[in-house]
Amino acid sequence: MSRIYIFTGKGGVGKSSIAAAHAYKSAREGKKTLLVSTDMAHNLGDIFERKLSRDIEMVMPNLDIYEIDPAYVCETDFADIIKYAKNLLAGADELAPADIGIIPGTEELFSLLKIAELHKSGTYDRIIVDCAPTGETLSLLKFPEMLSWYMEKLFPIGKVGVRVLAPVSKSLFKIEMPNKQAMNDIEKIYMKLAELQELLKNRETTSVRIVSVPEKMVVEETKRNYMYMNLYNFNVDGLYINRILPEDIGNDFFDKWIGLQKEYIGVLKSTFDGLPIYEIPWYDEELKGIKNVERLVSDALGDKDVFACHATTERESFEKTDDGYVLKVNIPCADKGDIDLFQAGADIVIKIGNFKRNIPLPNTLMNLSVAKAGYEDGKLNILFTKEEKGDENE
Repeated sequence: MSRIYIFTGKGGVGKSSIAAAHAYKSAREGKKTLLVSTDMAHNLGDIFERKLSRDIEMVMPNLDIYEIDPAYVCETDFADIIKYAKNLLAGADELAPADIGIIPGTEELFSLLKIAELHKSGTYDRIIVDCAPTGETLSLLKFPEMLSWYMEKLFPIGKVGVRVLAPVSKSLFKIEMPNKQAMNDIEKIYMKLAELQELLKNRETTSVRIVSVPEKMVVEETKRNYMYMNLYNFNVDGLYINRILPEDIGNDFFDKWIGLQKEYIGVLKSTFDGLPIYEIPWYDEELKGIKNVERLVSDALGDKDVFACHATTERESFEKTDDGYVLKVNIPCADKGDIDLFQAGADIVIKIGNFKRNIPLPNTLMNLSVAKAGYEDGKLNILFTKEEKGDENE
């Protein structure tokens, strides 16, 4: 089974170079490898010093590179989804693939659908994804689950609503409601999203790797990135600390920076204790060209099994207790005071900062309410009982 490795981190920390080094190492191991960029500011062509087209290109034996253009992918690979959209949207006869991009998140969706399609084809042993900076990557990865959640709420009442409202909407508002065929098309998209979700969250298939540098602001964003990735149930199984200054640099000017780097490296190692951590030295030149990529592999990745599967955290789980049921959600690095939790119908909503996640409750818990919630050792434990909803938040 082919595996997917997703590299994320703050902009400018060296994600592309590290992803490229992994792709190079994988290809040299004899594995058919695809290096993909989902960042619209593509720079894989710069690293390998060649101009790339919008299609997959081979740059060396066993290594292909693909800088995804979502609009082009939509037009050439997902014409059926355009057809679905035309069936759904009244007056959409002139809808072009580029118009899909006006819907927030759709460009990210097409990038993910293309990666899933390539994975399903079995062409590659390893797919290595160079993602956009942290915030965009989070939007990219959580979008399928969010869209699936909204679509799930439309069924089965969606079909009933269309049947009842269609005559009224057409006569009063001159709006053509989606017909039965369009609703069936929506279900097909929903199934694609469900498959995509499972692929991205499958510990045996997909790994998320975070790239950081030992600087205060970057370290703080790295911790938040780790927290959010766990909130959305993605398996982070590696940390890369890039641009580490050598201790024997022989220049008093850098002594303070070396001391600060040691401090922040300690913070990162403590935060990511239990995960594989890779330390990458600072280079005095830009990492461009095969020779420099090979140099990075030799210095930091050479003898290490960087492609091993590490299921570092469990998925959220429901456990039966004497009092009811407990939902356990891994959220490392969170501040207890920043966690907002509430029950909304058949969902538990967890909100931290600008991000929130809706976790659907199983039928067993439909008649139960949240009695209390506690956050300890990086894990949020939510107790459900038959008692009235409480307000205790430990």
